[in-house]
Order: sequence, then C-alpha cells, then structure tokens
Amino acid sequence: MGESAQERKPNVVFILVDNIGWGNFGVYGGTVPTPRIDKLASEGIRFNNYNVEVQCTPTRSAILTGRHPVRSGTYTVPFPGQGKAGMAPWEYTIAKLLSDAGYATALYGKWHLGNTQGRLPNDQGYDEWWGIMNSWDEAGYTAWSLFKETGVPAPMIWEGKKGEPSKPVMPLDLNVRPIVDEKYIIPKTVEYIKRNAAAKKPFFVYVGYSELHQPIIPNPNFANKSAERGGVFADVIAEMDYRVGQVLDGVKEAGIDDNTIIILSSDNATGGASPQVGGRQNGPWRGDFFNTPFEGSMRVPAMIRWPGKVPAGVVTQEMLAAVDWLPTVAGMVGASNLVPKDRPIDGVDASAFMLGKSKTTGRDTYMFFGDDGGLMSVKWRFIKTVFRYTVDSPDPAIQSGYIKPQFPMMYDLSSDPHEDSNLFYTDLTNGALLAPAFKAIAEYEGSVREYPNINVGEDFTGYESCGARDTVS
Repeated sequence: MGESAQERKPNVVFILVDNIGWGNFGVYGGTVPTPRIDKLASEGIRFNNYNVEVQCTPTRSAILTGRHPVRSGTYTVPFPGQGKAGMAPWEYTIAKLLSDAGYATALYGKWHLGNTQGRLPNDQGYDEWWGIMNSWDEAGYTAWSLFKETGVPAPMIWEGKKGEPSKPVMPLDLNVRPIVDEKYIIPKTVEYIKRNAAAKKPFFVYVGYSELHQPIIPNPNFANKSAERGGVFADVIAEMDYRVGQVLDGVKEAGIDDNTIIILSSDNATGGASPQVGGRQNGPWRGDFFNTPFEGSMRVPAMIRWPGKVPAGVVTQEMLAAVDWLPTVAGMVGASNLVPKDRPIDGVDASAFMLGKSKTTGRDTYMFFGDDGGLMSVKWRFIKTVFRYTVDSPDPAIQSGYIKPQFPMMYDLSSDPHEDSNLFYTDLTNGALLAPAFKAIAEYEGSVREYPNINVGEDFTGYESCGARDTVS
C-alpha cells in the first residue's frame, strides 16, 4: 500500500532558463521558432503576468525558499572577493521540502546560491548535483592574461551527494561552455528521470540551463544554422528549444508523462547583460535586465503542464511570482503541511488555480526589490507604483544609479503597458490607489521587525533568540 501511495505522487521537473525575456519564445511573440516550448505551453497554463526578481541569485533564492530574497541575504549577485554569500543552511528549500515528502532530488546546471562547502545544493536538500557554484560568465575568467594574478581559484564544474563534500570534476572554461547543455546537463537530467521512473521513486529535478548567459557561444551543431532569424541569438534559442524537447521526450519514454509536473520559466529578463544577442527581447514592455523596475525587467515567460490535472490551453493574466513556486508545488503534491511556519513565507499557494479549481492564483500584489535590497516598486492588480527607478539614457542603465522621484510614479498597466504615462504627473485624483501599495509595505516592514532580515553571508540559525513567534506574521 505504501508503494502504491508513493507511485501516485507526481514527479516535478523544473526547468529554469537564464536571461530569457518575455518575448523570446514563439508562443510569446518571438521570431525564432520554438515548437517544443510552444507545444508545452499549449498543453498547460501559460502565464502572461509572471514576475521574477532583479537578478539570477535573487530569483533562484525566491524559487527555492518562497521568500523575498532580501529576507535571506540573497538579494544581489556576489562578486569574486566579496566573501561568503548565498543562502544560509537554515533556509528551508523546495528541495528539502520534497525530500521530506519522500522524493528523490537532484540539481543539474547553475546553482548561484553559495560557493562554499555547506552552502551548496547537496547541503540544501538535493540528494545529488552536478554543475557550477556561481554563473556561466566564469567560463571566460581564465582567458584573461591577468587571471592568475587575481588570486581567484580557476573556475570548476562540481558534483556532490548529500552528506558528502562536493568535489570539482572538470574546468569551467570556454571549451566546455558551448557544449555543457548538450553533453552534460540535459543527458544527466534525462538519465536521472529514467533511473527514478524505473525505481518507481517520485523525484524532483531542477535544471539550471546555461543559456542565454554570457559568454554566449553557440553549440557547434546549431551555430550558423539560424542566421536569417538572428544569428547567435537565434542559434542558442533554437538549441534551447531542442534541449527542452529532449527532457520532455525523456519523461515520455520513461512512461511517466501523465504523472509529471513540468515547469519552465526564466530567472530574469534579457538586455544589458546579453548585448551580443540583440539586446532587448522583452516583449511589449518597457525596461530590461538593468533598466528596472519596469515590466520588461520583471515579467518573463512561465508555463506549467500536468496532463489530466492542470487544464490545457490556458493563457492567463493572473499574477504569479517566483516566490510562489514553493507553496504552490507543495500544494500540488499534497505536502502543504511541510511549508515552514517559523519564518515569513511571501509566496502564495496557487495550487488550486493550477489544478483548475480556482479562478485566481491568490496573488494580487507584487513587491520588487533592487540589487541593494531596497524596495523599487509595488504592483497591485494593474496599478504599478514606482518608488525608485533607473534611466537608460544617455548611458546604459547598468551605469546608472537608482533615482528616487519626488512623488511615487504611478502607471495603469491596463491602458499603458509600456509605462509611459505617469498618472501622478497628469492627475492627482488617483492618490487613493497608493493605499494598497503602502499596505503591502507596512505588512512587510512589520514582519521584518518580528523576523529581521538575514545579512549577506550570515550563518543564521533561527529566530528563537529574537523572540519571534512560531507563526508567520
């Protein structure tokens, strides 16, 4: 009886692509054909209002913990030489939750949530992992003549198992960069899927796919095949679609198609950090990776499929955020009781919406923080209030500081999706629309007083010493 109950637990495959903007896939209006991803979207729910964090590290932290990254000390990408960073081992990740629910867990690809022993995937709930501690740009470090003089260790690809120290397995350099998805990340993912399916073991596998992160070097099998559609950019998008198809085929070949939840999303928008692939591909929205907090910097593709459970062919404007995945997946697999109650959880459980049992996700407000941990904007339904922003002229936004306007800027996304017309500049009668934003801010600040945010790199062990209550405020 126990075995049949375990068989009924749905498997979870979470594919996280890197620096993919809202308009990169065909189904979102992109010009490069992405037939496998488009079909995946059509077989489940496609989100047109999915919101992420400001950079790679914050979004990955939000997905794994269900918490605003500013709470976890993971609100920015650390630079080499800045000291210890990443999630404190105390954080309760989606991998820990699913492991406690009886799942096998694995991560293949990019981690970017800690680069010291004790803060790696096998320390944070994953039974096994293979990939990189930080990010793909490190593949180009050793190509610089002064690299040896920096004192930074040569970047490596690592692997590890739960309960053991992780070990380096090969150099992360420009030779492996263009083939890492083909030769390693995707085959290891497919092998893991088939291995656990054969063992009738429910599993969670998180795929930290490498593209579109710099250095962007097309796989030799795809290079120069899509020149008429955008050169390098089109080549890497075409490979991405093919690799997603390989994962989907692996699930089908394992005979677990109907009992596997597939999630595909991006960690942040493109542009700025990906200039060599044509710059901005963020759909109709204003902003990009560094030009925040406009919609083009926070809205990215997201889709979910579970045949027979998640309704097919749904395209929705319902709001969803990266922090929502932990409670939502927990709800979908029947493990909501494992969502922690000793800390603030910012995510909402949208499992009823995913399963077609509710018309709403339960989220109507989204707070967006900058890479300094400060609040940038609050989106309430279709009203967007901007408290700080960057400019993209005459210099790129990456060279701009954050600007705090005299009054909060307000945009009606229903009639002004490009955020061109600041309502406060033309009509002060809409001041009441600020109230929901300030309500969200007050609730967040109240929770921080009770549960102070963790500092970057802090070896945090819990809130007992702070006198925090055992329930989430």
